[in-house]
Amino acid sequence: MVTLGLDKIFNPKSVAVVGASDEEGSVGYMLMKNLAGFGEERKVYPVNIRKDEVLGFKAYKTVNEIPENVDLAVIATPAKTVPEVVKQCGEAGITGIIIVSAGFKEIGSEGRALEQKILQLKEIYGLRIIGPNCLGVIRPSVKLNATFLNKMPKEGNIAFISQSGALGSAIIDWAIHENIGFSNFVSVGSMIDVDFGDLIDYFGTDPKTKSILMYVEGITNARKFMSAARHFARTKPIIVVKAGKFRESAKAAASHTGSLTGEDIVYNAAFKRAGIVRVEEIADLFNCAEVLGMQPIPKGPNVAIITNAGGPGIMAVDALISRGGKLAKLAPKTMSKLNSVLPPYWSRGNPVDILGDAKADRYEAAIKTCLEDENVDGVLIIYTHQGVTDPVEVAKTIVKICKHSYKTVLTSFMGQTDVEAANKLLNENGIPTYSTPEQAARTYMYMYQYKRNLELLYETPEELPVDTVPPKRPITVMIRNAAKENREILTEPEAKKLLNYYNIPVVKTFIAKTADEAAACASQIGYPVVLKILSPQIVHKSDVGGVMLNLNSEAEVKEAFETVIRRAREHKPEAEIQGVTVQPMIKTGGYEIILGAKTDIIFGPVIMFGMGGIGVELFRDVAVGLPPLNQTLARRIMEETKIYQLLKGYRNMPPANLKLLEEIIVRFSQLLVDFPQIKEIDINPLLINEENAVALDARVIIDKERAFAKFEHHEHLVISPYPKKYETLWKLRDGRTVLLRPIKPEDEPLWLEMFKNFSEESIRYRFFQIIKDTPHEVRVRYCNIDYDREIAIVAELNEGGQRKILGVVRLIIEPNGKAGEIAFIVADPWQGLGLGTKMVDYMIEICKDKKLETIYGVMLPDNTRAINLMKNMGFTLTYQKDGTVKAVLNLKEELEPLSTEKEKTEKPKPKQRQTEKMTQ
Repeated sequence: MVTLGLDKIFNPKSVAVVGASDEEGSVGYMLMKNLAGFGEERKVYPVNIRKDEVLGFKAYKTVNEIPENVDLAVIATPAKTVPEVVKQCGEAGITGIIIVSAGFKEIGSEGRALEQKILQLKEIYGLRIIGPNCLGVIRPSVKLNATFLNKMPKEGNIAFISQSGALGSAIIDWAIHENIGFSNFVSVGSMIDVDFGDLIDYFGTDPKTKSILMYVEGITNARKFMSAARHFARTKPIIVVKAGKFRESAKAAASHTGSLTGEDIVYNAAFKRAGIVRVEEIADLFNCAEVLGMQPIPKGPNVAIITNAGGPGIMAVDALISRGGKLAKLAPKTMSKLNSVLPPYWSRGNPVDILGDAKADRYEAAIKTCLEDENVDGVLIIYTHQGVTDPVEVAKTIVKICKHSYKTVLTSFMGQTDVEAANKLLNENGIPTYSTPEQAARTYMYMYQYKRNLELLYETPEELPVDTVPPKRPITVMIRNAAKENREILTEPEAKKLLNYYNIPVVKTFIAKTADEAAACASQIGYPVVLKILSPQIVHKSDVGGVMLNLNSEAEVKEAFETVIRRAREHKPEAEIQGVTVQPMIKTGGYEIILGAKTDIIFGPVIMFGMGGIGVELFRDVAVGLPPLNQTLARRIMEETKIYQLLKGYRNMPPANLKLLEEIIVRFSQLLVDFPQIKEIDINPLLINEENAVALDARVIIDKERAFAKFEHHEHLVISPYPKKYETLWKLRDGRTVLLRPIKPEDEPLWLEMFKNFSEESIRYRFFQIIKDTPHEVRVRYCNIDYDREIAIVAELNEGGQRKILGVVRLIIEPNGKAGEIAFIVADPWQGLGLGTKMVDYMIEICKDKKLETIYGVMLPDNTRAINLMKNMGFTLTYQKDGTVKAVLNLKEELEPLSTEKEKTEKPKPKQRQTEKMTQ
């Protein structure tokens, strides 16, 4: 997948500098000097309305005067002039633009208006824009420095994207000093067009980039960002420092969930779900990028620490435990062997203190023994120079052992001059070393976090099957009725009714408007009962004394009715008092939890789980996740809380029914998937014991503005669920029935079996080369996809319980959402049964459903069966200069009514250069 237009920015053959200057120290001067000085083969055209020459280069009044095609324009003129310059670039056919100029939305409404003009021009001329208010871009491999920083880092395999220009400048300076190389550096500025999602897409397909590092202050298009990150995090680590951890964003929240799920905790949840590693410090970015490319990813959090000094070992333990790591419990066999090879006074436990006089042979014995222990996931080796041991010999020993190890090994050789040669040797051999044990322990846990986050990418929550989806119309009517009454908050009975539709068990609740009605309800329910005030304006009932518990008689109920009504009127005189709710007093033991959700302004619906009851905001023991969820994802959210340990059973309390709790959370997730009108929702408390669960109280806050709105399917979600609607049955020509369905991550073994049934000819036709093997990384790429950007339909045959994939048709959607590339293959044993034709036909229908305007496929010229199939489907065939055949199908006419000639409007076309005419 290629992000359209970015090649013109990152690999330009020619650049126009608008605002170029020969005044030393100015931005225009530095841009000209960098672009002309670093890239000698690149044509540079200064543009300056007052000068005929800049730094020895002929200058032009406007970009329109430049006699040749230009790929990239770097604009450094006052903000008010930028829209006109952008327009001139569009007219001149310059589609790549970097706007260095400041003075846009950061200064207020006037600046925002300028941005809107630029965005309108972007759409008219098909431009790609980085900035405004940015440093620009650096790409060492092509000697491109389109910034005003007079620095060029060495070539490397790290792409660094910074939302802060000042920080980006400092990092470039630091990286040069530390000899760290970059594949790309980008300062994104205000991101009116090209954003983090675009750049992850671009660098994800860049062979020179092995990892993507980002300094993030805020995400703009969350859905695009999540889609891009989820797509590439499997193969290229994405590591983030996020600023603004403690920014308050929930001051006016009307629910516990709203007040507890601040901005930072939501970003954390999003990063986890996207497979992104979040680190705390800038140095951690580069530590992680280095180690993830050098060492195996840990299978678990259990670490053995080997040290020749007790103090540093304890420091490593503290750092490890504080980040959720564990000291590995050494097996009896390991302990026995260590006892036989170490001195009698060794620590006899983990950390393995091999004492200050330990030489290379003692390190070797301890390291080998710990690596052989099945309880050990990784080893952290600490060395402090104590005069009797040669650190280089220890380092050589570690290098020799690690060549045969599949476990993570990190080191900390503490000191400077004494250990410099040893550290150099370790780094040269792919063994990361750190100046302190804490850094090493922290990096190990970041690596484990990466592993855990990748696991989340393999979870593909499905939409509920049609036959289990609750009726949506009654809920829609309930929400709209509340909006018509100018209510944002559903009544407690309404809220519980909504939950009940989704099979979330609720306590039986009656409404009483008088004391006599309350007593009658209590008599019907059976004592003891609970009374709660019923008022749309009173959200937190306990705060106004509006809850009375454990009422055991008619007299108590009537008295309680008068009490809660009086208290409510005293505390909220303006509130509309509708009466009380009466419900049974639940006396069975269990655990109180809170299950809630809110609509985040960036990431959409966010689910919260944690310790419930009246102390929810005091203890703040909560974790959050993004819908859609399945049971595995629900369990992962639960595991992040302290109450989860209680739910597994504590002292004399039996464990809660965790399977039921998972199911409730998944159904709750589906509720949020189905109803974007819900702004906030709390179930607090949800009481759960070893058998049952019941919601004792619930509140739902709706978005009145959205109550009557029409929504595109799942438009409010940043992660699309598994598209179950694309499942269908079809009969092969031989009468056997196959299931056509979207591919899933767990299909990897079936996909591999299918690949083994491909002939060399079929492989060449599909992949344009002969491929003998497909490693796990390749299979993951094909099976674990983001359904927003890619759909792969497999044909599954199930005979006698044996499942097989017979073929795949795949659609990769371009970033503009209007076009996509189609490719298909049928395994040789099942060719000639009509399956290829059916799969392509079915994918065309999916393309229409996704409102694509154009689809195309590229084939080898001797692939006659595929060429004929595409011709029969109405594709237009073109024989390309590279020897391939391109088939294009225009779906626009099938999506929209044909417009008359008078209704058609054309976008302004870039002017045609003389050089273009000569080459035609």
